[in-house]
Amino acid sequence: MSILDLCAILLSLSAVFGWLNRKFVLLPHAIGLLVMGVMASLVLVALDAILPEHRASATLGKVLGQIDFSAVVMDGMLAFLIFAGALHVDVPKLRSHALPVLVLAILGTVISTVIVGGGFWAVAQLSGHPIPPIWALVFGALISPTDPVAVMSTLKTVSIPAKLEVQLQGESLFNDGVGIVLFTVLLRFATGAPAAETTPLAIGELLLFEAGGGLLLGIVSGYIAYRAMRAIDDYPVEVLITLALVTGAYATAEAIHVSGPLAMVAAGLLIGDRGPRYAMSDTTQKYVFALWTLIDEVLNSILFLLIGLEVLLVTLDSSNLVLALLAVPLVITARGAALTVPVVLFLRSRQFSAKNIPFLTWAGVRGGISVALALAVPDNPAKSAILVSTYAVVLFSIVVQGSTLGWVARRVVDAPPSR
Repeated sequence: MSILDLCAILLSLSAVFGWLNRKFVLLPHAIGLLVMGVMASLVLVALDAILPEHRASATLGKVLGQIDFSAVVMDGMLAFLIFAGALHVDVPKLRSHALPVLVLAILGTVISTVIVGGGFWAVAQLSGHPIPPIWALVFGALISPTDPVAVMSTLKTVSIPAKLEVQLQGESLFNDGVGIVLFTVLLRFATGAPAAETTPLAIGELLLFEAGGGLLLGIVSGYIAYRAMRAIDDYPVEVLITLALVTGAYATAEAIHVSGPLAMVAAGLLIGDRGPRYAMSDTTQKYVFALWTLIDEVLNSILFLLIGLEVLLVTLDSSNLVLALLAVPLVITARGAALTVPVVLFLRSRQFSAKNIPFLTWAGVRGGISVALALAVPDNPAKSAILVSTYAVVLFSIVVQGSTLGWVARRVVDAPPSR
């Protein structure tokens, strides 16, 4: 199939499932598409069991097999989705909550990785299908960061205080980059990289270069785009500048091996903050923000549909299923612990509230980035368990946590809603 054929299939399914959900199912849009994608996969598997000569699931499997989900997400959609999310963040409010955002994004991700990795290894040992500790930590790294795409999509359907919303948005934007860098480091150990690449100095250099380089690239490229937009007043050209910024900066990040997601966060925050104030006319603002809202909605729809359909390609066996079911409460528990530690450490700070831990724990939605990283894991005996467990956590967090987040917020958030 050509790229046009694949795009036509995905867009058509997104439109049809979106209409059916809006008309009959009435779930939040992204959740509805994911659920309907999963149901379509299960229906095809059931049809194959009833009418084996038709092999409907095999036909869809061939189509999905032509889509490199990891590459589509990490090298394509992610740049646009993270920039679109960062563009709409209130930077002054984010700045005022910088401490909790950075602590949760960095310290929280590391704590969660260690807890999930240790728990996953222990559960695998007890189940009789052991996994090497380093691969358990790799799973911890890829599943610990909350997904900015899934989090922001879920927050659209929930009414919470502005302070809490900014913390969640900021954490999900930054811990994504932190998690990917941590995943890269652990993957070096798991794949037996040369000793020179796994020394503390080499790892420190990698962390500094990937994270710091990504942020610096985003700031520099974002500032150049901002100055270019400020020098003119022509909305078609300014819209093109934002598109060039995203594609050019992300491609550069990939080429020089720095964090593309963090580059998009920095660029999106800069353009979203300074652009409307100093560089964009009212007309330009309307078109730029409308375009990126539309890009966000369309790519979100395709991404969540793909997550649902890709379930068809996951191979299940009894041992993997047990691990997957146990991984869900393990990840939620680790999320709660990762939130509790900063609250204890900064007990005197008003920016950390123990009252909001239950809500923040439940709001830790995982999504396509975790699936993409799991698919990018090299073939090894642990990959099947990692992939199935990742899908279980992602499906549970998006469908169950995402659809009940508003109910949880009304009962545990101890503050008046901001909107």
